[in-house]
Amino acid sequence: MMIYHLSAKAISRGAGRSATGAAAYRAGERIEDERTGLEFDYSHKTGVLHAELILPGGGSADRAAFWNALERHHKRQDAILAREVEIALPSELTTEQRQQLAADFARELADRYGVAADLALHAPRPIGEAELARNPGQHHETDPERGRHNGNWHAHILLSACHVSPDGALGRKAVELDPIHCQRHHLENMAERERGRWAERANRALERAGHEAQLDHRSHAERGFDHEPSRHLGPAAAGYERRTGQPSHKRLNYEQDAGEALTRTVELSALEGEWQQVHRALCYAQGQAPDGPILEIDRVEIERGLATAAAHYQEWQQMEALKEQAQ
Repeated sequence: MMIYHLSAKAISRGAGRSATGAAAYRAGERIEDERTGLEFDYSHKTGVLHAELILPGGGSADRAAFWNALERHHKRQDAILAREVEIALPSELTTEQRQQLAADFARELADRYGVAADLALHAPRPIGEAELARNPGQHHETDPERGRHNGNWHAHILLSACHVSPDGALGRKAVELDPIHCQRHHLENMAERERGRWAERANRALERAGHEAQLDHRSHAERGFDHEPSRHLGPAAAGYERRTGQPSHKRLNYEQDAGEALTRTVELSALEGEWQQVHRALCYAQGQAPDGPILEIDRVEIERGLATAAAHYQEWQQMEALKEQAQ
């Protein structure tokens, strides 16, 4: 089942995170953080299919040495150290095709923004019989190499938050990756720019491999779909549902939010209809042509509309506030 996914998030020292720890986990390696003395040992982590650190121009560097140098380079206690791009890889492609697709995209990001790109490909999580019995509705696939799994072939691309030269020297902050900078200067942020580019790359790879299905990075609203998109639960909530077979609090909160949004939409529709009728009645009473179809209105209706105009104006203000919440 072909699924589009690209997300971007910051690796911030202010949130208690480190670039060395993030790189070690994604690559499945052991890295000692020289700044803090902490050791991050993920050498026994399974499911890491491939990892490589890419510099602008196509060069490489030692992972531990590079991220330790970056930790020393950023002095602030709340520094943004890196920005991670996470992408879903098409399950229709072979292992080699997925690796080539992800590596080419990582090299493109490194060259476009002048930063280092630390790429790690992760395999899907295996699904056992007991887990499938608890949660039979979960998406899963079966292949000879990995058995039954959740089909989540994906890659993490850890981008340095500062510019990097082809020889690995660290420079100034890469403001093009900063969403706050982009917002202030009315620019597309990095995630917005790369969503379409990733879809184009993935679709070209699928075409070369002989697949007709195509990925689409646009939202449901942009594509004219009226159903709610699926929501990402995250590892903690998904793990709870796998272990218990019960919906997590996060899923229940999503469902409650969806119900409240539907209720607000119904209320907005009712208020909109009432306001339009009052507005047309007022236009009719003042001798103006109504701006739409008008119900047959007699003198009593006109007087009612005039008498309640102030109250409906207040309701209209409430409607505008509800519209903003619904959006």
